[in-house]
Amino acid sequence: MKQAIYVLADRVLVSQPFAEGERQSRSGILIPATAQVAKRLTWADVVAVGPNVRSVKVKDRVLFDAEERYEVEVNGDTYLILRERDIHAVATEQSEGGTGLYL
Repeated sequence: MKQAIYVLADRVLVSQPFAEGERQSRSGILIPATAQVAKRLTWADVVAVGPNVRSVKVKDRVLFDAEERYEVEVNGDTYLILRERDIHAVATEQSEGGTGLYL
């Protein structure tokens, strides 16, 4: 039986395209987590947002510190739960009063 899931307060539910710690270079090479040298911020896709989230919308991409999150499994898929305050940047389709930078 499937149940609807609602994110509460200032929480953001995101999914990452790759396994934890893995990343992909611009040329398409997959870099494993064991090759990680310095502390890196990570991009993820927003799946759901809580009612108190003001700056992030579903389908945005967010930049966050991988250590500032909680992992949860829903119906066999792994997601991360973040606080809005732990998000460092948002890449969105339309910018409302942003810096004018596009990623």
